[in-house]
Amino acid sequence: MDWQAEIRTAAHRTEGYLVKTPAMVSHGFGFSFPIELKFEQMQHTGSFKPRGAFNTLLSEGAPEAGVVAASGGNHGAAVAFAAKKLGHNARIYVPEVAGSAKISLIEALGADLQVVPGKYADAMVQAQAWEAETGARQVHAYDTIATVAGQGSLANEWQDQGLTADTLFIAVGGGGLIAGAAAWFGGNKKIIAVEPTTSCALHTALEQGGPVDVEVSGVAVNALGAKRIGQICFDLAVKTGIQSVLVSNDAILKAQNLLWLAHRQLVEPSGAAALAALTSGAYVPEPGEKVAVLVCGANVDPDPLH
Repeated sequence: MDWQAEIRTAAHRTEGYLVKTPAMVSHGFGFSFPIELKFEQMQHTGSFKPRGAFNTLLSEGAPEAGVVAASGGNHGAAVAFAAKKLGHNARIYVPEVAGSAKISLIEALGADLQVVPGKYADAMVQAQAWEAETGARQVHAYDTIATVAGQGSLANEWQDQGLTADTLFIAVGGGGLIAGAAAWFGGNKKIIAVEPTTSCALHTALEQGGPVDVEVSGVAVNALGAKRIGQICFDLAVKTGIQSVLVSNDAILKAQNLLWLAHRQLVEPSGAAALAALTSGAYVPEPGEKVAVLVCGANVDPDPLH
């Protein structure tokens, strides 16, 4: 597959529907080296997820039954937002652990919201049942070509903004975002997958030789809590040599605080996880190695302004 062509098409297709999020170089974290940052948490609905949602709906459309999605929260908000913009009905299943901020956001976007007991995998079971019953189009959070190509438009955009880093740090849940970056760069940059020690589907898959179910918990579980890594992500991780590091829940919370102190960027734990790989020492760059961190989620729970 020509992933770069897919991603270029996705970027063109979704132009006008998305925010071109800012990138900057930071000296604010106490290191002797600069860190390139991209603030994708400033995307519509507070995460990168609208990229994949819009690409899916614009390329595949929706039947009369509308669209359905399972989500830890951010994907559901993105699908609800995209569906509303494009005139489709949306039914969103989220687990209780999604939290009040993300649940309120989805409700505000007018979707038919279903909050279910359990975690993301439980929401997916119900979303698949609704799809089978009604014929609604499933908008997968991470494991389809349209979703990954949409998320890959972020890497394309960052490159166009002058990204110079040798090494990129990207948080991983189900793997759509990091798969998009790997697909775009094709092994030309070192990509470090960052996962919580308590929710590490990709790390486990790389150890075991393929996607397997894992237990998930922790401060970022409502965004990085996929029970099994997507097959597309796993295949691209192996093909392009993605490396994996794990960070503790405490390290994630410290990185979240550092982003606020250094740049007044208020992000959810998942949005700070990639930075935690550096600030915790889980990854120590070689002398002269240029590094970049993707900041990817802003939906703090509880919402600090409500």
